Amino acid sequence: MDAGSRIVVATGVRAALLFRCLCAAPLLVLLACGSPGAFASEAASSPLIGLPVLTASDAADKAATPLFREPGELVVFNRSIITFRSPLLGVSPVDRARRTRANLDRLLDRAGKGKLEVRAESLGNFVMLDGALALIVTAGDVDAMAGETLEQATHDAVDRLSLVLEETRESRDLSALLRGTLKASAATGVFIAGLLLLARARRAMRSFLTNMVERRSDRLRLAGAELLRHDHIAGGIRLTTLAAHWLAGLVLTYEWLSYSLSAFPFTRPWGEQLQGYMWSVFLQVGAGILQAVPNLAIAVLIFLVARAVVAMLRPVFDNIEMGRGSAGWLDRDTVAPTRRIASALIWIFALVMAYPYLPGAQTEAFKGVSVLIGLMISLGSSSIVGQGASGLILMYSRSLRRGEFVRIGDHEGTVTEVGLFMTKIRTGLGEEVNLPNALILGTPTKNYSRTVKGVGYIVDTTVSIGYDTPWRQVEAMLLESARRTHGILSDPAPQVFQTALADFYPVYRLVCQAVPEVPRLRAEVLNALHANVQDVFNENGVQIMSPHYMTDPSEQKIVSPGPWFPAGPRSVDDR
Repeated sequence: MDAGSRIVVATGVRAALLFRCLCAAPLLVLLACGSPGAFASEAASSPLIGLPVLTASDAADKAATPLFREPGELVVFNRSIITFRSPLLGVSPVDRARRTRANLDRLLDRAGKGKLEVRAESLGNFVMLDGALALIVTAGDVDAMAGETLEQATHDAVDRLSLVLEETRESRDLSALLRGTLKASAATGVFIAGLLLLARARRAMRSFLTNMVERRSDRLRLAGAELLRHDHIAGGIRLTTLAAHWLAGLVLTYEWLSYSLSAFPFTRPWGEQLQGYMWSVFLQVGAGILQAVPNLAIAVLIFLVARAVVAMLRPVFDNIEMGRGSAGWLDRDTVAPTRRIASALIWIFALVMAYPYLPGAQTEAFKGVSVLIGLMISLGSSSIVGQGASGLILMYSRSLRRGEFVRIGDHEGTVTEVGLFMTKIRTGLGEEVNLPNALILGTPTKNYSRTVKGVGYIVDTTVSIGYDTPWRQVEAMLLESARRTHGILSDPAPQVFQTALADFYPVYRLVCQAVPEVPRLRAEVLNALHANVQDVFNENGVQIMSPHYMTDPSEQKIVSPGPWFPAGPRSVDDR
């Protein structure tokens, strides 16, 4: 081989050796950092031992897989040390956690001094245990969403690993295990005694509540009727005490279990998790209450202001209602609905203002209830709004007032109440009729009390007498009939009007004003007036032949005073 050939071969060998050294350089650096000066002895304990050397294209393809990006949690001795979130030298986070746990298990089995230190390297922070590499924390393992830094993540991992070291030593200490057993046994005894005490307290509470209800059973009656039956009350007390007993028993069991698990090093993380969960629930509830207190105070303040405004307006409405004054359009007829409308508007405004400050107003459940209420109002608002608007029109137009005698359609009587949705009238037959306000607005209404002088109502009746009877005599007889009727006023005086001149007779209408004393029903006044009309016409020999007749009879159709009070029907014995 000539000299030129030897130079080419030597150059190729040197290039091959240089390439191999460059590929193995990362592994040599990691192993050297893991145990300087003892490479061969520490190689077996390194969490990176056996890692394949990947090309750039292979590493990119492997990093694109979903499993490669899945985080891996490092759990040692039931404690979470750290969560690996990024791959390292071609190793997925899950494999990093698995290999690091196997490495830590070997290091913990050595039972060394347990000295922990941190070394900052180019790949990240190396956590060393007794001079051996325990785990590596990289920048990709930091929880950026929580604002965590690399130093903070490393510090937390070292603290948790230090706690694992202490619990590992404790697990090898027989006296510590005996102390834990004694603590768990004492806790079990207290737990059993607590369950027995809860059972006795449950029986005592049930007996106390039952006796108290029996002593006060007379107060649970209304108009002589028993509101709640004793067996139902006893069942409710039994279920309530049973639920309280089970709730207290579950809390006691939870505390006993968490304390017993915390007595032993291997199960201590589970006990701490149970205790932490309960305390977190209590703290969450307490924090929610504390956070709700300022908003609740604002809501209460809004309601107090609304109540003060309603109380401030009350004397104004009271004075107008008692007739001591008026405020333009506001008088005794409209003060009652105005009071209710003003109070409702003030409280609705207060509720709308206080709604965002109510506890739970922003929860989904509260929003769902609000949507349900809005849907119900929207479905029934058409008829409700129509009736309410009709009631307001009747009130503020003063079409009807309480105590007036009216005729609405086929119903006639005294108005007893004009409400927002219904109007009540009391008929002359002793009936009470509820009429929708929308019906009243669409029906012609006769008001017999609006044009009278003073109090009372109009009473009128119509008769038709033939042309052979002087009209002056008919008017005199009708006025005499009104004078004899009890309840008809003489001032203003009754009047007679000839409303029509028909084919066979004139039509006379008697109009007078009546005032009830009790009050007296209009039907009773009309009954007495009609009776007096018949009596006066019979006394004067005038026939009432209305509405029609064909020919004059041979005898006058009048009743002489003698048969006015005929004897009643005879019985069988009298015959």
